[in-house]
Amino acid sequence: MKRNLLLIAVLASLPAFAAAESWNNVSVIDSQCSMKAKADPDAHTRACALQCSKSGFGIIDKSGQYLKFDEKGNQQTLKLLQGSSKKDHLRVDVSGKLDGDVIHVDSLTLM
Repeated sequence: MKRNLLLIAVLASLPAFAAAESWNNVSVIDSQCSMKAKADPDAHTRACALQCSKSGFGIIDKSGQYLKFDEKGNQQTLKLLQGSSKKDHLRVDVSGKLDGDVIHVDSLTLM
């Protein structure tokens, strides 16, 4: 019985140690425009992303799926976009943990 409880405790803690994933050279888009920009994400402008920033941000991954950022990722993206002079072709490298369709961002770099 003690061994079973220990096994359950260990298994329950595994998600906390899940390995980070990486998404490299992917388009970053605000959530409000994610569906209409999906066809050509590189044409989505920085000005639009900043204007729609309250909706949050995420990426269009290589398979075409939109993955949202957590609050930390939203804040980092906003800061990077505000400090950038890029007009469009907004690409990032992201690492973090995927939970459903939300990336819990560890690091984010605007390319």
